[in-house]
Amino acid sequence: MTRKALILILLTLPFNYLCSQNLDELSLKYAKASFTELHEFFSLPNDAYNPEEIEPNVKWCETAFVKRGFKTQRLKTETVPLLLATRNFPNAKKTVLVYLQVDGQPVDTTKWNQPNPYIPALKKKNETGNWEIIDWNNLNGDINPDWRIFSRSASDARGPDMMFLKAMDIINDLNIKPNYNLKVIMDFEEELGSPRLPKAVVDYKNELGADMLVIFDGPRHLSNQPTLSYGARGIATISLEVFGPRTPLHSGNYGNYAPNPAVKLSQLLATMWQEDGRVAIPGWYDGITITDEVKAILRQVPDDENQIKKDFGIASTDNIGDNFQEAIQYPALGILGLESAWVGNKTRTIIPATAIAELNIRLVSETKGERMVKLLKDYIINQGYYLVDEKPTEEERMTHEKIARFNSEISYGAFRTDFNTEIGAWLRKGMNKAFSKDPIQIRTMGGSIPISPFVITLGLPAVAVPTVNPDNNQHSPNENIRLGNYIDGIKTITAILMQKL
Repeated sequence: MTRKALILILLTLPFNYLCSQNLDELSLKYAKASFTELHEFFSLPNDAYNPEEIEPNVKWCETAFVKRGFKTQRLKTETVPLLLATRNFPNAKKTVLVYLQVDGQPVDTTKWNQPNPYIPALKKKNETGNWEIIDWNNLNGDINPDWRIFSRSASDARGPDMMFLKAMDIINDLNIKPNYNLKVIMDFEEELGSPRLPKAVVDYKNELGADMLVIFDGPRHLSNQPTLSYGARGIATISLEVFGPRTPLHSGNYGNYAPNPAVKLSQLLATMWQEDGRVAIPGWYDGITITDEVKAILRQVPDDENQIKKDFGIASTDNIGDNFQEAIQYPALGILGLESAWVGNKTRTIIPATAIAELNIRLVSETKGERMVKLLKDYIINQGYYLVDEKPTEEERMTHEKIARFNSEISYGAFRTDFNTEIGAWLRKGMNKAFSKDPIQIRTMGGSIPISPFVITLGLPAVAVPTVNPDNNQHSPNENIRLGNYIDGIKTITAILMQKL
């Protein structure tokens, strides 16, 4: 059957029948038709730390959205622009704002099992359980849903971007007119923490005005079943550097005499957590109450905790909450990385000059970033540290025994939307028609997305529709998207766009 003939048949079918009986076939056909465009999009370097890489991505998105009937507008910021795509429909009474992320994490090419992380590679698992590259032209034939496309940003989040574009192709070809207008805001600095986004939302408040916000980003529940997420944690980052001698010293000559900053930093960090994993900083969990009603909501998520521990290779978990879902309702303090002197075959017999810890705080709706950063900063001061913003002066070195540089940045806050809202009911209804069952509903995702400016400034209820496979290696080498999830994602977004508000 030709694509044109299929469309003519589908146009005569009611929506319920279309979703339940034919959307699988339709999503597969449009996915197969997308791989040339996907390959082109995925091949664009998009590291936001390199602003010169972003402009080709902006231009590509402008072309792609105009092709789908949108009008585009660049929302200028101090660095790279945001891109707003708008499409109005007849008799629309409401407006849905869609958030998409286009930029990606930096790449260490030495850690990728393919020639170029920006040139997408199609892979299948071989008999030994390892991923091997197969010819891209295999996508022209029968598709194995467990094949994967490996590329930086394949899942986070250019895969969801392509899903949305193909869903728009479907509703355009079927001549389906949503009863709401669409605005799509594209973020090209998400992996930097979207530092320009809060001001941009204020500056372009009228252009971004809407009734609700849908975020097509993130991985599904660990079971890889259809999922809705009603909130996400916010994030603040801290760089903490403890100072020792002005320059590294010979450990034989000066060991037992010159204090070692790596030891001091280790001792300081060790006091911040109890042995069971709970943060020991006073007031850290203040304001968090998990009621019986909330506990019941959290228990609805079908987590297999034994399997999670097995997958992660851990024998036990931190003692925060009664289960995984409950644990992520609390603010978290984490060490992202440690650095002092040299290790491995570069080890030197020295007392290092400094020791650095990069930390982050994952925020929840009840906790404000400013307060949590202050709690941490005050705690360090109470441990006897004199804090500086840069390197200490000579006078400060000779006056204070414990000196540390403390720099913090609050990227964005947390958000959470109630289940019983119009946007939740609308999304559930669309997904139910697509999959013949309700999606898994998650109160708060563990990860962070820059949505709080929209929620706070524009007053929008917001819900995320995650679509990619949970084991996608986002932010890591060998990031990938499972083809079954890509096809299901097109199906998910198409069903939502077809659903009346």
